Amino acid sequence: MTDYGLADHTLAQNPAHLRQGSNIGQPNTRAEARLKVTGQARYAADHHPAGMLYAVLAVSQIAKGRVTALNLAAAKAHPGVIDVMTPAHKPALAQDPDDKQHPFVFRLDLLQNDRVRYANQPIAVVIAETLEAATEGAALLDPQYAAEPATTDIDRAEIFTPSHVGVGNPATLEHGDVKASLASSNLQITASYSTPAQYHNAMEPHAVVATWDGDNVSIETPSQGLAMAQARIAGLFGIPASGVHINSPYLGGGFGSKGLISSPQILGIMAARLVNRPVKLVVRREQMFGPVGHRGPTRQTLRLGADADGALTAIDHHTRAASSQFDDFFEPASGVSHSLYAAPAIATGYEAVRLDTGTPNFMRAPGEATGSAALESAIDELAEACGMDPLAFRLKNYAEIEPISGKPFSSKALRDCYAQGAERFGWARRPLAAGQLRDAVGMQVGWGMGTATFPALMFAAEARAVIRRDGTGLVEIGAQDMGQGAWTAFAQIAADSLGLEASAIELRAGHSDLPDAGIAGGSAHTATAGSAINQAGAALIGKLADLATNDPQSPLYGAGNTGVIARAGRLHRRDDETRSQAYGDILARAGRDALDATGQAAADPATQAAYALHAHGAVFAEVKIDPDLKQIRVTRLVGAFAAGRIINPRMVQSQYFGGMIWGVSFALHEQAVTDHRSGRLMNANYAEYAIPVNADIPSLEAILVEEHDPFVNALGIKGVGEIAITGTVGAIANAVWHATGQRVRDFPINLHRLISPG
Repeated sequence: MTDYGLADHTLAQNPAHLRQGSNIGQPNTRAEARLKVTGQARYAADHHPAGMLYAVLAVSQIAKGRVTALNLAAAKAHPGVIDVMTPAHKPALAQDPDDKQHPFVFRLDLLQNDRVRYANQPIAVVIAETLEAATEGAALLDPQYAAEPATTDIDRAEIFTPSHVGVGNPATLEHGDVKASLASSNLQITASYSTPAQYHNAMEPHAVVATWDGDNVSIETPSQGLAMAQARIAGLFGIPASGVHINSPYLGGGFGSKGLISSPQILGIMAARLVNRPVKLVVRREQMFGPVGHRGPTRQTLRLGADADGALTAIDHHTRAASSQFDDFFEPASGVSHSLYAAPAIATGYEAVRLDTGTPNFMRAPGEATGSAALESAIDELAEACGMDPLAFRLKNYAEIEPISGKPFSSKALRDCYAQGAERFGWARRPLAAGQLRDAVGMQVGWGMGTATFPALMFAAEARAVIRRDGTGLVEIGAQDMGQGAWTAFAQIAADSLGLEASAIELRAGHSDLPDAGIAGGSAHTATAGSAINQAGAALIGKLADLATNDPQSPLYGAGNTGVIARAGRLHRRDDETRSQAYGDILARAGRDALDATGQAAADPATQAAYALHAHGAVFAEVKIDPDLKQIRVTRLVGAFAAGRIINPRMVQSQYFGGMIWGVSFALHEQAVTDHRSGRLMNANYAEYAIPVNADIPSLEAILVEEHDPFVNALGIKGVGEIAITGTVGAIANAVWHATGQRVRDFPINLHRLISPG
């Protein structure tokens, strides 16, 4: 039920009224679940337009140099091969792929020349009647190279100071006098931590099916940001954005890598234009390691100071980050130290290196995941030096306002997260000293914790809502569902904003011709697209109420000053709810089959200027370690998280589980191993690139801590997708120390590092 006061339509923005609805907050099952489990959900590579050809990438086997020759004759002679796209034979582009129009554009490898900038860079595309013929044709190209020495080691590359990190974040930031505060501290620690390169490689690889019709192109491809992809493709091919039609209803995972259009996707579209037939290009699993982004490696040094009572006096968080030789994305790891702990002096800074790799990109909690791994480990080290329990130390240094900016938090229920998580985990029974716990079979047992945080972001979006004469609703928005349950949550928001049941809502989404939903990234998709849907619903109910209250034959006539309530497909007078009218009857009397309205949403600059906007949480971990073999198992994880208003607790719990699982992967398994002699990855496959399997995942518990935020947006929503990674990595690292007494500062933590700490 939604209360709309027609004398003041701004009442529709008031979360207190919106909470009267019966759909938001319900644990509805996924709207698309049946389609997925029965195989009816069609992903990009499931499409086969008539006359379709197959394209296969040929990629570089060196990390730096030039391609000097390709055996085009052998490839073209193979039965079924139609053409081979090379730097000398390709469609013309309207823009240079190396132009960078704005920070959210990455330079692409589109066969612009014979240069090789990293291993696995696309160097040619073979197009054939069958996938097998295209694959064999790519192998027959037998590229020859003039190789040059490659730099792929972050510890041996030339260091410089970057102009910015992440996307436009300052490379240095300081509050207070860190040097003086450290010098006057009773206790100091200095510790360095390393995180490796990590490659997001989703269940669904990058793929594209492209069909040209003159200067119009229809594209099936996974995309986390349809409007941005549409604009990028239009610019590259010199056609209007309205001529680019992208269909992307389902994504088999993105993790940030599908946020921006990538080189292989554009190459598939180019191939279709070259042969003037539909073309499908699916990136092979091993080719995903290079041209579609990754998390860059970091080296982080933290210097922390505390007084005699355990109060922080200073935090100095310095990061060395790496990008490619040809583009800029430096992992903003130090930024996590801006907001968590109440130190009077904080400094963050960066140094950078360039490597002969593909360009790093957004990867699930970019900056926060790597930065919190180091910060939460260092906080534990200082707590130990102070002789304090890690939770007591964090509470001692709890930040009531954002330390770096001095802004109040729009809301912060972190104390509740600490309390509920600790109670559920049994933290009070934890011995202070390391190495004190053993289980019944002699395994070393350790308990650790970490604080979780992630900014509450929001982008710009638009939605369209329709009420039809049969009493059903329709919502249109170019939104994606990557498996996080977005479509389910959007239907719930739409239902409450329209005063209907979720089952009465039809959601049209996943296409670039629909209103721009912004980007499904930064844990901001529900806040962004959901707010636009809510606004569209509010505007539509307002229009419907205007029809009714101005109709002398309506029981709602003259209710404009008192307002109406939208509930169960009817409008009720707020001053007398027995007087009501069904939506269909209102439309019928007005001679309308349907009524529609649009809504827009965007971050409020005034709110951003006045408040620090973050979600928070706490993760508690138990590990068991074989004292002889040093094998590590995480046996329990309990996370408690506060992220504003919860639209669907079932979907949110799933997201928290996913984040904690990724934290296990980061802490114990995941790393890209490079042969620095050749510059090639040694484990560019799923067999050797270790990630958790079912046997690695323990009992998971996620506590949804109640939090109301009247400022973050009209619905009070914060993101939940990435936050659970940020607390989990440090919690596991700290549990390993508590079990063994060994501080491992290099991730991932494995038996080799426990056996040979140096």
